[in-house]
Amino acid sequence: MNDTLSAPARNQGEALASAVAKVKRHVLPLFVIMFIVNYLDRVNIGFVRPHLESDLGISAAAYGFGAGLFFIGYALFEVPSNMLLQKVGARLWLTRIMFTWGLVATAMAFVQNETQFYVLRFLLGVAEAGFFPGVIYYFTRWLPGAERGKAIAIFLSGSALASLISGPLAGALMQIQGLGLHGWQWMLFIEGMASVTLCFFVFFWLDSKPHDAKWLSRAEQDALVATIDREQREREAVGAVKPSAWSLLKDRQIVLFCLIYFCIQLTIYAATFWLPSIIKRMGELSDLQVGFFNSIPWLISIIAMYVFAAGSSRWKFQQAWVAGALLIAAIGMFLSTTGGPVFAFVAVCFAAIGFKSASSLFWPIPQGYLDARIAAAVIALINSVGNLGGFVAPTTFGLLEQQTGSIQGGLYGLAVTSVLAAIAVFFVRIRPKGAPSDDLKAPSALGQTH
Repeated sequence: MNDTLSAPARNQGEALASAVAKVKRHVLPLFVIMFIVNYLDRVNIGFVRPHLESDLGISAAAYGFGAGLFFIGYALFEVPSNMLLQKVGARLWLTRIMFTWGLVATAMAFVQNETQFYVLRFLLGVAEAGFFPGVIYYFTRWLPGAERGKAIAIFLSGSALASLISGPLAGALMQIQGLGLHGWQWMLFIEGMASVTLCFFVFFWLDSKPHDAKWLSRAEQDALVATIDREQREREAVGAVKPSAWSLLKDRQIVLFCLIYFCIQLTIYAATFWLPSIIKRMGELSDLQVGFFNSIPWLISIIAMYVFAAGSSRWKFQQAWVAGALLIAAIGMFLSTTGGPVFAFVAVCFAAIGFKSASSLFWPIPQGYLDARIAAAVIALINSVGNLGGFVAPTTFGLLEQQTGSIQGGLYGLAVTSVLAAIAVFFVRIRPKGAPSDDLKAPSALGQTH
């Protein structure tokens, strides 16, 4: 009798395992590639800052403000974009996002003055809004809870890989000349058109729901949907966060998530947009040499992300791991103010260990806490508020450099905010009140990708 009863469960388990493996093979490589081109189009202006100043007369303050305007557009349209994704489906909406950001990124190659620079950076943020939380929401509808952390970790590796290749790629593309365009214009044009081209493949490759996927058998589709629905019912049964907009404003945990992620993003985008300028001060370096030097801290950070994630997977205290990473970022940013350009570069390499690891280790915490009914909206909210750090950091650094000739005050500020974020992380919960720890344990990030 027991054998008879266990056979259907065994069959469903096999179908679920097969479905999860197929989902990972089918969508994860594409999402990683999408994230790489997304990140390149977002941050590639960091490499053209000297050319914007010499060719167009765009000052340090104007550059910082324009770089940051991206995140204002992104924040304003992030939540509405994610709600529309749920209405029209991931396939159509993610394709639309990629197509429009590619067009705007391409148009950046033809900017002529500060006003056009501001407008296009803002529009790029509007176009990209919803991409990151949209992919995270996609995982909540396609993968069981135990697998989402692994999938998010692999997806986040796209950002790390983009950081690694962005410098050498930008340096190589800026060597292109011809047709009346400067090298920096060719770089922006080619990277933008790569996104436009890829979006057509995305439209034909993605499916919005498991039951739309012809590459899954009916048994695999049913097992996947049944498991995800069952997990949601269990989450609702323990009284997780209620799915209302008002609850978002009242929930102190969500406010903490936003503040912590804001602090993390402050440091990440300060380094992203100003690191090429720091490297330039090390000597007479070409664009290609600056690009290769720019890859060093990101390569170090990729290794660190895996080491930290492996440790958090073995010794499960997610808040402590995030806090430790933030303290490393704080120490590195502080040390970068104490020596010359070469020492500052080495210190930023050390800081990158912390701020990139903190970013990847952070997301499993809100993921384990949130109700799937509002996960898309809340993830979008956290991401939008956090990404405002991408406005504050370059804008502040640009003003500081123009007014004082130095970004030292900004580096001190980053060190302080990282310490405050490290303290705040101990006040967040990793799961809803009353949730069983074994079922709703937040998965660690990159350490579970193998």
